[in-house]
Amino acid sequence: MRLYSITHELCPRCQKGRIFRGPLWRTYLSTNDRCPECHLKFEREQGYFLGAMYFSYLLSIPPVLVLVLFLWWLTPWRFDVVLVAAFVAYLPLVPAVTRFARVLWLHLDHHFDPAAD
Repeated sequence: MRLYSITHELCPRCQKGRIFRGPLWRTYLSTNDRCPECHLKFEREQGYFLGAMYFSYLLSIPPVLVLVLFLWWLTPWRFDVVLVAAFVAYLPLVPAVTRFARVLWLHLDHHFDPAAD
């Protein structure tokens, strides 16, 4: 059930309410202030989603590494060009990874420190 809630971007407490106001391509990171179902406050304090940056970083390393190795193996380019090309190729995935990192952060934080409100 928890995995379903994470992949469908649902509230970590009730696992029914949507975390984001709309789909990725329209609202990007537009988070609801509270869960529409259980009224859990998503952003507890200013800068709350700073912890999600760590998840974003961890989620970004493997695909960029694969892209670097793939380009290094397939092309005769210098390594610095391969690095730039891999990062440019990865750029379209950044919004989805950032959004998924926020969901993971909300679920992890709620697991270890459930909010009372």
